[in-house]
Amino acid sequence: MTLPGAPIRADDPVSFADPLPGACDVVIIGGGIAGVATALFLARQGMQVLICEKGRIAAEQSSRNWGWVRQQGRDPAELPIMIESLRHWQAFQDRLGDQVGLRRTGVTYLAKDGASLARYEDWLQHARAHGLDSRMVSQAELQAILPNSAEWIGGLATPSDARAEPWTAVPALASLAHGMGVKIVENCAVRVLDIQNGEVSGVMTEAGPVRASRVLLAGGAWSGLFARNAGLRIPQLAVRGTVAATVPLPAFHEGAIVDSGFALRRRLDKGYTLAPGVGHDFWIGPDAFRYFRTYLPQLRREQAHTRIRPVGPRHYPDGWLTRRRWRAGDVTPFERVRVLDPPPNQARLKRLQQDFETAFPQIGHPRLRRAWAGMIDVMPDEVPVLDETPIRGFFVATGLSGHGFGIGPGVGRVMADLIRGQPPGHDLARFRFGRFTDGTALELGPSL
Repeated sequence: MTLPGAPIRADDPVSFADPLPGACDVVIIGGGIAGVATALFLARQGMQVLICEKGRIAAEQSSRNWGWVRQQGRDPAELPIMIESLRHWQAFQDRLGDQVGLRRTGVTYLAKDGASLARYEDWLQHARAHGLDSRMVSQAELQAILPNSAEWIGGLATPSDARAEPWTAVPALASLAHGMGVKIVENCAVRVLDIQNGEVSGVMTEAGPVRASRVLLAGGAWSGLFARNAGLRIPQLAVRGTVAATVPLPAFHEGAIVDSGFALRRRLDKGYTLAPGVGHDFWIGPDAFRYFRTYLPQLRREQAHTRIRPVGPRHYPDGWLTRRRWRAGDVTPFERVRVLDPPPNQARLKRLQQDFETAFPQIGHPRLRRAWAGMIDVMPDEVPVLDETPIRGFFVATGLSGHGFGIGPGVGRVMADLIRGQPPGHDLARFRFGRFTDGTALELGPSL
């Protein structure tokens, strides 16, 4: 099978250029997995939907992620949605085939110390409560399935977890939605909401107005910036994650594994996707100071794995020069940066190759075919916002915190029902919009 050579970029050809409708039922801001999946489920219910994507469908985190479709390690509140999401992924695979590339090859977390094993044991209670096949793996079992596994004393595995191909899966879902009548316009940023008497009545895009009584913001790392201009507070930040693709390698493991040094998954092109197991880069901007207290618990937990940098790329979501306020006639930050495409961290890539070679000397130093990076939208409690905002008819699905690809189809179904005024089928209290301002203490999810 031939796969695209890299994540989708701003200079890739436009795939969707529908005429902008004058009106529709729902406008979706953002063409990543959450927005596309929501559009799919709305279209199945006969809704007239428009996706406005400022750059290219799936060009940001939806094509830059690891390609894991995992239940393992999820926040307990996310697990029911993720279990549902895996069923949707299987249905998409059955319909679209290897454009999705789903393989149930499992996910394994590897442990080098007893503290890690204890955290895995603690999480198993949640897996058992939902009937998952997650289980602890002994050192002897690891030695049977992984070459040179002596450095790991055990692990946690979920055999029913899966992997898929982000570069092709989300565009394939967008094509499926398009075939069901969803209008999709790339290179078309939504600038502002049209609000009348506290309710959404439409949007103003860079190409003109669209009337709609419901709007979904699914803009990934850009969502907080858009919401702020609409007078709403979403304490969202973004970190850079570096990823690489190897040349074809022997199939020493078909699934996905991670330890503190590296993460990997087998790809359909016979290479592996590699990434640091933990570790991101964080550029300080105005929102980092604005939300410092809110993020302090997460910062304390993750400080050893996060490299802080004082100045980031021009015009990125929390850049020092990024415009915070604009009107319908202004050129917005979304038009200045059609696709967030930060350079990968070269030092992390070198360390990643060294860690891989140390773990698998029989494979040797992995030659990288390419490397890239993405800006991961994160929330203070590491779970998303899935809710209607105080502006009636304006919904938000954002802050998927680096694990949105796998759970995206489930989020799409949930948001479609919320938008239609139907019961979402899951308890969404943990994901409410107002949790950052209603006085309740934020709860950090499990740290695995």
